[in-house]
Amino acid sequence: MPPVIPAELAFAGDGTPYSATYGDVYHTAHGGLAQARHVFLGGNDLPSRWTGRDSFVILEAGFGLGLNFLATGLAWRTSKAGGRLHYVSVEKHPFRRDDLARLLAPYAELASLADELLRQWPPPTPGFHRLHFDGGRLTLTLLFGDALAVLPQLAANADAVFLDGFAPAKNPDLWSPALLAMLTRLCRPQATLATWSVAGDMRRALEHKGWRLERRPGFGTKREMLAGRLENAVSPASTPGDPPQADLRRAIVIGAGLAGAAISERLAARGWQVELFERHGVPAQEASGNPAGILLPHLAKDDALAARLSRACYLYALRRLAALPGVHWSPCGVLQVARDAVHEELQRATLKELELPADFAAFLEHDAARALIGRQLAHGGWWFPAGGWVDPGSLCAALLAACGERVHTHFATEVGSVRRTAGGWQALDADGRLLADAPHVILANAHAANRLLQHALPLTPIRGQISYLPDRLLERTGPPLHHVVCRSGYLTPADAGTVCVGASFDSGDSDLRIRAADHAGNLRRLDELLPGTVRESDIGIDAAQLEGRVGLRTATPDRLPLIGTLPDTEASAASDTTLDDLPRQQGLHALLGLSARGLVWAPLAAELLASRLAGDPLPMKRELARAVDPARFRLRALRRGTNTA
Repeated sequence: MPPVIPAELAFAGDGTPYSATYGDVYHTAHGGLAQARHVFLGGNDLPSRWTGRDSFVILEAGFGLGLNFLATGLAWRTSKAGGRLHYVSVEKHPFRRDDLARLLAPYAELASLADELLRQWPPPTPGFHRLHFDGGRLTLTLLFGDALAVLPQLAANADAVFLDGFAPAKNPDLWSPALLAMLTRLCRPQATLATWSVAGDMRRALEHKGWRLERRPGFGTKREMLAGRLENAVSPASTPGDPPQADLRRAIVIGAGLAGAAISERLAARGWQVELFERHGVPAQEASGNPAGILLPHLAKDDALAARLSRACYLYALRRLAALPGVHWSPCGVLQVARDAVHEELQRATLKELELPADFAAFLEHDAARALIGRQLAHGGWWFPAGGWVDPGSLCAALLAACGERVHTHFATEVGSVRRTAGGWQALDADGRLLADAPHVILANAHAANRLLQHALPLTPIRGQISYLPDRLLERTGPPLHHVVCRSGYLTPADAGTVCVGASFDSGDSDLRIRAADHAGNLRRLDELLPGTVRESDIGIDAAQLEGRVGLRTATPDRLPLIGTLPDTEASAASDTTLDDLPRQQGLHALLGLSARGLVWAPLAAELLASRLAGDPLPMKRELARAVDPARFRLRALRRGTNTA
């Protein structure tokens, strides 16, 4: 994906924010906030149109300073609307956080919401960025990139459109027939539209796409503005479904690790009732039970799909962790040390190619990396200043605490089977007794999911053993460690509570017994990370004395998770069918295969699945959502002419 080029802070002679790139001001000199209220709120007949709605979606072209969003959010709060507002906005050149803070500082009445926006403001990286306000009742999804490239990747049903780009003569792409067609395809029937522009070419393009337009009094020096209603949509896009009726907002979730806790919390935030089952007496007892895990993104020079997914998940996870009280974690920074000189050069070249902002990722040369860590290192490496460590158990507890009374937990209760009924699904115990029924079942129980399915999913258990290090191993070779260091393994600092090194990675192995050989392997990983920390002669002795933990992670053949509705393998389907048309087991969903990246993937994976179930705009690009669709293996089998997935 092309890198995001941030907007440069500049002002016109009268003090109005100005873009040198487009040679135009961001809003009229008569006031950006007043313009937002008159043109965009008034032009879309808001807030009256969202009154009584369970969910309302606004789609904006041109986020700019965010005044339209802030004015809308303030009106939403003031109107005390009972539903949920989704605001989706595309911006090619977002401001940096400090510049945006300076631009918003004069708007005292927006201060509370603006401060929340600035706290969550993402670095200028391409893709979708979802931000939550008011406990999830107000959601902002920012699309950073060229509108013509990112809008086809959006799945949404818009109720209102804000057209607020720079003047058509200055930025014609944002007013082109192609762009207006994309926006129209993302709208519900009878959606409304408003813009300050009355340009003839734009009007004719909108009318051609089914909009009935009217001129209204403009704002400031603009005599007229434009408002419209979509009377006859042409070629609507494939978008999320309508929100389910209130009595259908119920789900059974199986598994109370990171995946199960995350999806329970995301559904509860949408007002769903959840029955959560866990075979252990408390949550986070399997792979989510390690005392500390690390949080960092995956980078690739070609910015391949897995890397784009990782970046989106990583940034969303950081925002969720910062918002959840009670999580034991630290954004202390992560240094990913290069394996050798060749890998060092690849790391340098990757960051040069991706042009990522330094507050997201930077390359530290050997001397700088060694000075940061305060110990010997073999090479330099990638530095992720916002990365860090997380106690997964505390995260699970915080997620469940945030659910309130909407989630009923059933610990020490194993689901023996699930059964489809005319009204949805039932969860049964091993003796066939009914545990719960609901329209939806979500499998979040890792490798145990296949015990509940007639046709197994392609899930492989991966055994991982970590070792708890005694203080003497690190104290004898250098100062305390304050950052996470990783390479083929990882090392957490003492601030995490337990110094962990690991982990082994044994695919297809489900043995939960501690192995001295794996402790020895972890000590070798430690010596690769911090040369000289472990003497070779001591490895056998130290390994025999170490304590640790074994967890089973679950992975898929392509190392991407399974997020979505499961395919119906009994139904016939042609080899040329698509994921959108593939028959599904309606109401049966998966949040599985998080492998060793559960801390990074689980929060956004849960938001994706909850968005699908609730009919909300999706929080990531269509191509990423398709990449994690659990039906992808069924589709591949059909195209190979087999019936094994």
